Amino acid sequence: MEEKGAEIAAMYFVDHEQIDQRLSFLAVIVEACERIIKDEQDGNSTLLTQLAQERVLHLAIETVTDVCSLLIDAFILRDASSYEDIIEIVQGEDAFDHRLAALLLDLVKLRKQLVQDFMSWDRSQLHPIISQMPEALPKFTAQIRVFMDKELS
Repeated sequence: MEEKGAEIAAMYFVDHEQIDQRLSFLAVIVEACERIIKDEQDGNSTLLTQLAQERVLHLAIETVTDVCSLLIDAFILRDASSYEDIIEIVQGEDAFDHRLAALLLDLVKLRKQLVQDFMSWDRSQLHPIISQMPEALPKFTAQIRVFMDKELS
C-alpha cells in the first residue's frame, strides 16, 4: 500500500507548503471575523470595522480560491474560467460538501463588488456572510486536508 501512495505522489506535484500556509492563514481570518462580529454586537462598529470587514472577506476569497487553484494544478483538473468555477471544480472532486460549496460560492461572488465596485458597498451593517466564516473556514480547512490525504494515499 505504501508503494501505491508513493506512486501516486510521484504522479502529482502537490505544493503542500503553499497549501498549508494558506490553510493556516484561514485561522487569522476567522479571528478577525470574530473580532468584527463582537465589535458589531457590542455596538462598537466603526467605519474602520466596516473597512476591515471588506478586507477580511477579500482575504477569505483569495485564500480559499488560492487553495482550490493549487489543488486544480496539483491534480491536473480542468482549467477554471472564473472564481465560481474554481470552487465548482474542486467541489466536483468531493473536496468539500455541498453545503460548504454553496457558502463558498456566495463568498466568491462578492469578489467583484469588493475589488471593483467597492464604492457602492453597503457599509451600514455587517454582511451576513461574515458571521458564517468562523464556522465555515475551519470546516474548509479540515475537509481539504481529508481530501488531500485521500487523494495521495
